[in-house]
Amino acid sequence: MEKLPKKLQSKLSERLKDGSMRSLQTSGGLIDFSSNDYLGFSSKKAILDATTAKLKESNLQENGATGSRLLTGNHSLYKQLEDFLAGYHNSESALVFNSGYDANIGFFSSVPQRGDTILYDELVHASIRDGIKMSNAKSYKFKHNNIDDLRVHIERIQNRNDSEIYVVTESVFSMDGDSPDLEALTDFCTKKDCYLIVDEAHATGIYGNGKDLVSQLGLEENVFARIITFGKALGNHGAAVLGSNDLKAYLVNFARSLIYTTALAPHAVASVLSAYRYLESYGKEEGSRLKENIKYFKEQVQLLSMEARFIESDSAIHCLVLPGNEKVKQVSKYLQTEGFDVKPILSPTVKIGQERLRFCLHSYNTKEEISRVLSIIRNLIK
Repeated sequence: MEKLPKKLQSKLSERLKDGSMRSLQTSGGLIDFSSNDYLGFSSKKAILDATTAKLKESNLQENGATGSRLLTGNHSLYKQLEDFLAGYHNSESALVFNSGYDANIGFFSSVPQRGDTILYDELVHASIRDGIKMSNAKSYKFKHNNIDDLRVHIERIQNRNDSEIYVVTESVFSMDGDSPDLEALTDFCTKKDCYLIVDEAHATGIYGNGKDLVSQLGLEENVFARIITFGKALGNHGAAVLGSNDLKAYLVNFARSLIYTTALAPHAVASVLSAYRYLESYGKEEGSRLKENIKYFKEQVQLLSMEARFIESDSAIHCLVLPGNEKVKQVSKYLQTEGFDVKPILSPTVKIGQERLRFCLHSYNTKEEISRVLSIIRNLIK
């Protein structure tokens, strides 16, 4: 094999030097405080069985979609899923993409136009940032969950030109676990005549009786677009953009990550539909257990006097800030030897000095597991 070009080798060497080198690892056999499988749906046999039955019923026992959705890949299960999603999430329409990354790339690279402006929370996900980079619109970040800073940007822009303004946030932030004041933000964007986009990846299936946070707050009519994903609480893969029928038609015509890729296989779409049906019928039980575990986790953090080290969160994501890549990796590795899968989040994923241990809570974690892992952490960071 040919050697890696010098510039690429140099970048790898820099990662090794600052302790931020990534590698692929197989996790298994450890107590899960790391995955996004918040409700345990990825291993739910009832969903697997329902998927098999759905494929037989639809006469779609095939391995692949055979082409893009605009060619031969738009099999009948797509319409069933998109119709269901629109009704379930109280949206005029839904458009399914192959992943959350594809949805964000497709949306942000095609919707904001040259002369428009995108204002995004400084902590939005990398997929949103990558989509924004591909856009012809200008873009600026605003301080995390700070409407006052957003107002300064908007007033500066609106005083200068009449371009469309798109405001982007997440309902639950993936690296902090916190949420914006969505009611205040939607009201503000409505008054300022801005288009609000909310990424609901870490809220889908958890809030609003198994829907999302925008639905829980009854703000669907005030949000231009929502991006929901199936790879977290739904235990599957894929994503969808929720919005108007006109937005769906626009994305079908201009979102390149939808147009120029092979569609999801029938099995993948059937599995998402089955997971939603299960969520609709039985999800309240798993959702209640998750909420109990979140409450218990926070109580234990307070009992162990560690509140100051944790970022405030009421979601399934809880982060203990532990500065330094090497330090946080050492603690994570020790927890693995004790049987717990708690991942370190390193810079540059987060800012230098904000490295952290990221706890993802699940409906299937036990109180004993929560108490034990936090006690170990407390002894390590005294």
